[in-house]
Amino acid sequence: MARSLQQYIARMSAADRSTRLETLLDLAARLPPLPPELQHESGREARRVPECQTAVYLWAEVRNGAVRLAAEVPRESPTVRGFVSLLVDALDGRSPAEVSAVPDDLLHALRLDDALGMTRTQGLTAIVRRVKRAVEDSSSRTPS
Repeated sequence: MARSLQQYIARMSAADRSTRLETLLDLAARLPPLPPELQHESGREARRVPECQTAVYLWAEVRNGAVRLAAEVPRESPTVRGFVSLLVDALDGRSPAEVSAVPDDLLHALRLDDALGMTRTQGLTAIVRRVKRAVEDSSSRTPS
């Protein structure tokens, strides 16, 4: 069941460090598989988030007024995979305005910045920026 970003923030901000990391590991197992039509898409490399050391691929677009978000993250990177799973769960199906309102300091709001190293924090912040930018770009191409 999809949770709102505010529900995740409330849950994570009230939890201790160990519980926050366990939550990410649980979420990693729940990242939906990439839809078949995206698995062999040409131009796939353009979907990669280069600032992230882990090979994270994001697909974000606006269809019928709702954000559609899909991602592929290796199982060998459970922390990153869990964070991306959180984003997919909280943002897929939301309005572009809701995605635009995602705080730039989301990792801080989730209290993950103190649980993860600086390199990982920078990569995860880049993922949030990439999602917001892709939704903004897709919204500007979608006729009103």
